[in-house]
Amino acid sequence: MSGNNVQMDELDTRLLKLTQDGIPLTHSPFADVAKELGMTEEDVIDRIKHLQVNGFIRRFGASIGHRAIGITANAMCTWNVPDERVEEVGAVMAGFSEVTHCYERPRYPDWPYNLFTMVHSYTRDDCEHVAKEISMATGISDYNLLYSVREFKKTGVRL
Repeated sequence: MSGNNVQMDELDTRLLKLTQDGIPLTHSPFADVAKELGMTEEDVIDRIKHLQVNGFIRRFGASIGHRAIGITANAMCTWNVPDERVEEVGAVMAGFSEVTHCYERPRYPDWPYNLFTMVHSYTRDDCEHVAKEISMATGISDYNLLYSVREFKKTGVRL
């Protein structure tokens, strides 16, 4: 867990259990958490920072449920990019606001695609348009779009 002898106390554990599934969507979510724990808002923020610095949690961030806000066309675009251009092309692809993930993967004898981008949009036509724009911007024309048909709930470790 942590790289030193720092230990979590009972209040840290309560804080993690209270926030691990999300914080309130209010004007002052940390104040709301603090009230429930009998702490100040500043204490909650300081404890979260302490848990991060000491390696008990890696990050504390927002995760948007894109399907819940109507973004239901999700395409994994697989690209056949010359190996010597992966860094250059990947940087261009990652620069598109519609691209949420961009990563290199190994090629296989029956799968020549080595660069993958995830595109989220409102319609399949929008995804196809983004892929064409990426293709024009990079000069890469060998690609496929693989659409999500089902979403599995993503969760991290729970206490």
